[in-house]
Amino acid sequence: MDAVKTTLSQLQKTLNEKLSRTLNEKLKEMDTPKRFTNYSIILGKQGFSSGRFYYEVQVSGKTMWSLGVVRESVNRKGKIEMFKPQDGFWTVALRNGNEYTARNNLYVRLSLREKPQKVGVFVDYEEGLVSFYDVEARSHIYSFTGQSFTEKPYPHFGPCAND
Repeated sequence: MDAVKTTLSQLQKTLNEKLSRTLNEKLKEMDTPKRFTNYSIILGKQGFSSGRFYYEVQVSGKTMWSLGVVRESVNRKGKIEMFKPQDGFWTVALRNGNEYTARNNLYVRLSLREKPQKVGVFVDYEEGLVSFYDVEARSHIYSFTGQSFTEKPYPHFGPCAND
């Protein structure tokens, strides 16, 4: 019986070592320059260097999220103090289920009549405009105006974990 215990113990140890090496190797592979290390942020595959573009995000059922556009070279590693235009972020966010903010130089508190179920994001590259809309209510949420895009903005969505 002792021989079986020893063999099983050795087998478990070997298996644990292989699994941990595989997991550590996969984590290293996943840490690419384009990956955000401290945040759950997803960027669209395609950025835009001219013209206009629009996209919609279903946000119903979420108590936390952020969305908008970010510049191509935005800092993706480490802590980001504030998601503001000077740092390449043009975003609005929901926190605590009912606190909507625009991430400008300061957090701009947004008073919305209804909780958006789907948010539309419109970008006009030449005009330097990023606007957010409640799609179902057909109402304006917030706009960043007079912006100067010096590189491609990419669609951004931060799904966050619910509270």
